[in-house]
Amino acid sequence: MARKSTDTKEKLLDAFETLLERHGTSGATLDAVAAEAGVSKGGLLYHFGSKAELVKGSLDRLRVLVSEDIEEMKAAEAGPHIFYLETSAEIGTPLDRSLVAASRLSHEYDEARETLRDIRNAWLEVINDHLGDIHLAHTIQLIGDGLYLKESVGLSAEEAVEHVKNVLARLGL
Repeated sequence: MARKSTDTKEKLLDAFETLLERHGTSGATLDAVAAEAGVSKGGLLYHFGSKAELVKGSLDRLRVLVSEDIEEMKAAEAGPHIFYLETSAEIGTPLDRSLVAASRLSHEYDEARETLRDIRNAWLEVINDHLGDIHLAHTIQLIGDGLYLKESVGLSAEEAVEHVKNVLARLGL
């Protein structure tokens, strides 16, 4: 059975993200992406006619993943702020990989910087709508940033999230 076009596109985007993570934008050439994905360069160009189109595809994928994440946030039983904190400590997920890729792209592409800014604002809006306090919402988001970078403090993700939940519980959140 022939591979679906969308499967190949996803495979190419996966390869692009992998190369961005490993080597940054300079190592994520069209030739390298095609090789990493196991696709001919012609196959790559059929789906993404340029590196700019590959960047756009990667950022489009990130926006879809974030939209799904926001819907889960809104429906989270413990509240969007707890969901945000718990998922901020996750690494290696499709969303994390897309965020890392966008972060690497943001050094050279304005669209990536704008996308990351818009995403942070969207998450902040959900947290603020739930808590009704923009300063507290910003604080939750900054704590989430710290949890994401938690490896530098030596706590496991579970320990770090539990610590933050205990503090929030004491604050009545």
